[in-house]
Amino acid sequence: MPQLWKQYGLQLIAHVKVEITYNKGKVLQALRYHFISRREIKLMMILVNVFALLAVILYGFKLISPLPFLMSSVLWITMMGAFWIWLPALIYKKSKTFRDQFNVSIEEDHFFISTATGQQSWAWREFSSYYETPGFFHLYFDSKTFFLIPKDAFAQEEMLDEARRIFRKGIGKS
Repeated sequence: MPQLWKQYGLQLIAHVKVEITYNKGKVLQALRYHFISRREIKLMMILVNVFALLAVILYGFKLISPLPFLMSSVLWITMMGAFWIWLPALIYKKSKTFRDQFNVSIEEDHFFISTATGQQSWAWREFSSYYETPGFFHLYFDSKTFFLIPKDAFAQEEMLDEARRIFRKGIGKS
């Protein structure tokens, strides 16, 4: 039946409702995507990698002492540890949201959240962008404030497709 609706251009779902609970491992991975997708972090990672490669090459040709090579290695390991382990764990620990359970309603004009303690809604214009990763939708209010919706909360592929359509229409992809 849903295929017939789509074939004739009829809208099957007017909104999508999902219940959200977070899996710590998946949230940490989503937070890694968030940090690594930031433009300034990408640039810093490229510069550190170029510095590390240059140090390896120069050290290999015995043009520099081991100290710059060691410094670039320590810098690279520290940076990767910060963005891959420390920052995601810190954000997860500080945010009560990831330990909460709530219901989300994704509608044509609004995004609704309800928990045992209350509810909140936002018009799509209040979001600046969104992007999709293998496990989550990242809905951004600004470059540092965002909301994660796990894709495994959607019971059916049609619900996931409808959420994508609403996000594209209401927010626009970054």
